Amino acid sequence: MSHAHSPILETRSLVWSDEAGCAACAQALAAHPAARRATIELHGTLGAGKTTFVRHLLHALGVEGRIKSPTYAVMEPYELPDLAAWHFDFYRFNDPQEWEDAGLRDVFAGPGLKLVEWPEKADGLLPAPDLRIAIAVGEDERRHVAMAALSALGRELLR
Repeated sequence: MSHAHSPILETRSLVWSDEAGCAACAQALAAHPAARRATIELHGTLGAGKTTFVRHLLHALGVEGRIKSPTYAVMEPYELPDLAAWHFDFYRFNDPQEWEDAGLRDVFAGPGLKLVEWPEKADGLLPAPDLRIAIAVGEDERRHVAMAALSALGRELLR
């Protein structure tokens, strides 16, 4: 079920000059009601800013306190009165059986926001995302960000 060839319906490119730019982008995304039911993939090298973006997005949606990277746990759930969200990090993912054993298929089939770092490590297992965000580190530590909508919900998020 690889979604490498899912049709891209719409794209946006932007530059985050600093972390404030990342935070502003996350706040704009959080303002969309559709964000509460989206699957968002984050692509980029180690240190590109994927987890930083997730932290800003979850805080903008109302999550309080420390938001830790799920690198070792694979998944961190967040429950708010009006939102269920999951932050996944498949960086250490080796075996597709881990996916089945962890019950991730059920989580992805349910409602709520799913934020996925290192989705390529679970390629063929994940449902197609609504939005794909690719972050690249440029000169002066600026982040070049490409957002691609892969569903009607993703298009809504880009508006």
